[in-house]
Amino acid sequence: MIDLTGRVALVTGASRGIGRAIAMKLAGQGATVIAAARGQNAAKTVEEIAALGSDAGAASAFVSNAVEKHGRIDILVNNAGIAKDQLLLRMDRAEWDEVIATNLTAAFALTQAVLKPMIRQRAGRIICISSVVGQSGNAGQANYAASKAGLIGFAKSIAQEVASRNVTVNVVAPGLIETDMTRLIAENAKDQWQARIPLKRMGTPDDIAWAVCFLASDEAAYITGQVLAVNGGMYM
Repeated sequence: MIDLTGRVALVTGASRGIGRAIAMKLAGQGATVIAAARGQNAAKTVEEIAALGSDAGAASAFVSNAVEKHGRIDILVNNAGIAKDQLLLRMDRAEWDEVIATNLTAAFALTQAVLKPMIRQRAGRIICISSVVGQSGNAGQANYAASKAGLIGFAKSIAQEVASRNVTVNVVAPGLIETDMTRLIAENAKDQWQARIPLKRMGTPDDIAWAVCFLASDEAAYITGQVLAVNGGMYM
């Protein structure tokens, strides 16, 4: 069984869906979880994590607050993400900039912030949540695909920079997962996507959360710079 007792984890985009499942699973394995989301969106997740014996911190400046409060940072999960789908010919600059800022630039800022304490500890786990779309591309999602593909290159580069300090950096690339976002997809379109999945089902947020728990654990100590595709075989 994965044991994360004594570890301090920061999870962004933790108010719902994949982020919420990740936060709950990490807490369930013994980690102290600081759940970050926009505004009060993380309140429900925070309350449930507190019931498991974890602690919750504010989203603003939560890296420095976490270090001050807990003395260390062991795990960062860069999960925060948005989509603003549009064909490139119709996409405006704001739609591009907002997706890149949320999905990629935020990961840069948070990763940079946690590296100092992790290097000082000579231990750390950084896990970025990408997407099958970042690997395969998808019409109407140039901004989203670019941001998620960017996370893969980002993680592989940082993995090389910090491996000598016993800090690992990996990526989980979900496929079609049952979340609020995918529930908005028209049924016929969803059926077409699902037909491409060899396992013949959509994934669940817990499928992603367990992959993150593994990469955050001691059992994954010799894995870095890798992309773990959790997509039911949708993209190989």
